[in-house]
Amino acid sequence: MTATSADPTAQFTDSQLALQARAREFVEQVLFPLEETAEAADGRLPAETIREIQQAAIAANLHGGRIPVEHGGQGWSMIEWFLVNEQFGRTTNGLHWHVPNVYNVWADASEAQIERYLPGALAGLGGDAYAVTEAEAGSDPGGIATTATPDGAGGYRIDGEKWFVTSGDVARVLVVMANVVDGDAKLPTLLLVEPGAEGVEFVDDPRFTHNYPHGHPTIRFTDVRVDGDAVIGGIGNGEALQRRWFTEERLGIATHGLGAMWRLIEESTAWALNRRQGEHRIMDYQGISFPLADSATDATVGRLLALQVAAMVDAGADPKLIHAKASMAKLFVSEAAGRCADRAVQALGGRGYMRRYVAERFNRELRVDRIWEGTSEIQRLIIVRSLERRGVELTIH
Repeated sequence: MTATSADPTAQFTDSQLALQARAREFVEQVLFPLEETAEAADGRLPAETIREIQQAAIAANLHGGRIPVEHGGQGWSMIEWFLVNEQFGRTTNGLHWHVPNVYNVWADASEAQIERYLPGALAGLGGDAYAVTEAEAGSDPGGIATTATPDGAGGYRIDGEKWFVTSGDVARVLVVMANVVDGDAKLPTLLLVEPGAEGVEFVDDPRFTHNYPHGHPTIRFTDVRVDGDAVIGGIGNGEALQRRWFTEERLGIATHGLGAMWRLIEESTAWALNRRQGEHRIMDYQGISFPLADSATDATVGRLLALQVAAMVDAGADPKLIHAKASMAKLFVSEAAGRCADRAVQALGGRGYMRRYVAERFNRELRVDRIWEGTSEIQRLIIVRSLERRGVELTIH
């Protein structure tokens, strides 16, 4: 048993440590060797290679992490989820995206919805994509304009346009946030839409800084009809479900960032200990070693914070307080990881600017973590509101 977590008396169990080791082995033996190949291919691996990754993940029981066992997942606690995702974060090029999984909104799906989509998704035959962001409502989900108008026959007609629909190019089903029109009221609701439905149009597939396996297309919905059973979690519950989704996604970004920092510090330290300038290791120069010390401190503090959030989830703490804490974790780690990557590039010098090196790839890839799932500025707003509404003591302890 190994002591860890924000609470120094807490311990990981032997089964949790075994899970962590299994995830580490998968990342190091299956994903690491494919990083440069993926980079050279703009992130897109051959279908046969993707299937090999999926099969290896399934064989290691690393797919469908927090999905209940009865629905084909692993039923992990949030601490267990943390331990696996930290390992996933150690790889570049988003290669862990190939591990079959779905978003947490499926916890509120009907049995029919689960039966229709989850078995295939967790077998690697096509997952989901979350469509919320719009051109005029980036980090403000309350400002969306997409509507779902009742059609008088028990279904809805969806109209709107969604931007940055991560994995929308490969998803089997889209989870679309829309306002159900009820007289003068607009009720935020999640609805399932299949990409091949009539009226669904992929209008843009922009290139981005990182080379990841999936795109982030712009998708337009024009008079797209769905049945009434396309609703997830009930009419008008979209914002509550989305808040829970954002909480987990933000903790996930923090957890992946910690994995990235782990690897960056590991490789930078090894370089600094072995690279010599004249008669001295470059580690002996404070211009190299002190930034490494700062990165190590950032990683340690960020890990304690993220583990605290995970433990709060498992303990059933106040969801609104967890929401604020997850924002803290995302804010701190995403910004700290960016600093860590920049320092690693500087330590490696010219090699740090070469794409074959981890430092260069992470320096590009980590930048988006301060933008997606809510910008750093949005996280600060959430934290400030927690100080106001729940008080200083609860917010910072």
